[in-house]
Amino acid sequence: MRNRWLSENRTQVSILFVLFVLLLLFIISSPKTFLSGDIYAAFMSTIPFSMIMALSLTLVVICGEMDLSFPSIMGFCGYVFTQVFHATRSVALALLVCVIVGLVAGYLNGLLVVKLRLPSLVVTIGTQFFWAGLTQVLCQGLGKTLVPTKESPLYYLLVGRVLGKIPVQMFWAVVVAFFLWLVLNRHRFGAHIYYTGDNEASARVMGVNVDRVKIIVFTQMGGFAAFAGVLASLEVLYFWPTLGQGYLLKTIAAVFLGGTPVEGGVGTIFGTFIGAIIIGILEAGIIAMGLFRVLDTACLRSHHCHFHCDPFSPAAKGGLRRAGL
Repeated sequence: MRNRWLSENRTQVSILFVLFVLLLLFIISSPKTFLSGDIYAAFMSTIPFSMIMALSLTLVVICGEMDLSFPSIMGFCGYVFTQVFHATRSVALALLVCVIVGLVAGYLNGLLVVKLRLPSLVVTIGTQFFWAGLTQVLCQGLGKTLVPTKESPLYYLLVGRVLGKIPVQMFWAVVVAFFLWLVLNRHRFGAHIYYTGDNEASARVMGVNVDRVKIIVFTQMGGFAAFAGVLASLEVLYFWPTLGQGYLLKTIAAVFLGGTPVEGGVGTIFGTFIGAIIIGILEAGIIAMGLFRVLDTACLRSHHCHFHCDPFSPAAKGGLRRAGL
């Protein structure tokens, strides 16, 4: 029974093992940093933004599709949230409008993929540039403060601190993970997502409305990207025109690292959850271990060697001319 469970959950167990090994390595290499609670509080304040989008993207990838537009949707919806808040002074209304805009943006992606029969990669690259460009045009490259949102109780429900230490956005990431896990593993729609990603033609024969499934997974991706944009903006109390930039690769990496293949048909929410944590702690761990300094030293020595040893370099040629050779 135990061997069967391990066989069925091999991917999740493996990714969890990788996380434990990484943490152990970081603790041994930099105990002062990784035995302090502050570093984990910092992780819980930053990781949830990419984690929420990675969890949502998992459904899209399992469905056999790909969405590259979510960073731009995140940025545009952050702009919408900021504008609505400054116009109404209501965090709740701004959040509602923002999420609706995100859902509409995701719905448009799904509609283009399903109705025009275009590859989702091509469609979402196009919409990525569209939403990013629209954001820059509307905000004219200028950010805007969100400090007044601290007057609303909703601010503390979204990005406050529990016991003065634990960021609330981490709880939201856990809630999103649990909700999507329920959808995938305890609801008929989750089975339809797996069927669609595994074999679209067979899914249609089984009576699955494949077009509807695809539209819904793209729609929820837009909604969660919008929600992540609100959390990220509220965390720093400022809307930056570059909001969303830098999230694309780390979000996709979390999905693939978590065991969801690009072909679709398989994948787990738990794997993505752990994959997002690994991606989130990796950079800080490498810096704390001092590996960047080692790489910098190696690069400098390599450049120094090339400068002095390459007879065809400009400096070397100049030296030869001065020597009369």
